[in-house]
Amino acid sequence: MNTISPLQAGDTAPAFSLQNQNDETVTLSELLKEQQVLVYFYPKASTPGCTVQAENLRDEQAQLAKFNTRVVGISPDPIKRLKNFETKKELNFDLLADEDHATAEAFGVWGYKKFMGKEYDGIHRLTFLVGQDGKIKHLFDKFKTKDHHQVVLDYLAAE
Repeated sequence: MNTISPLQAGDTAPAFSLQNQNDETVTLSELLKEQQVLVYFYPKASTPGCTVQAENLRDEQAQLAKFNTRVVGISPDPIKRLKNFETKKELNFDLLADEDHATAEAFGVWGYKKFMGKEYDGIHRLTFLVGQDGKIKHLFDKFKTKDHHQVVLDYLAAE
């Protein structure tokens, strides 16, 4: 079992190129040409905590845009599951499929977890703010799913 070692502020964000819910390729380098990117990792689409987190980010898109910030969610889900999640919850940002969890590993968020008595490797719910220079500006690691969006907005407002 691997313990996680997430990247920290000042580290260079790993380049990624993943398929979104519409089976389109999304690359970090392209996104960064236009704005900073909030890369949030979540364990599984359509589960209660992940749904609350995604809905709040959906509802705050206008606020995030004011801070020149684009959201992408990354999980190990297949594209079909991501499309279903987006449609059901009317999400307005890219959900990226990291089925081999290579991107999660590169960010240091894939590793040992314990949930309901089970032990396994999986994605840890962490969020990175990546500046347009490709460096991580902030690691969000202290939040609850229901207040994640507010923690992010408070940080951006104070920046």
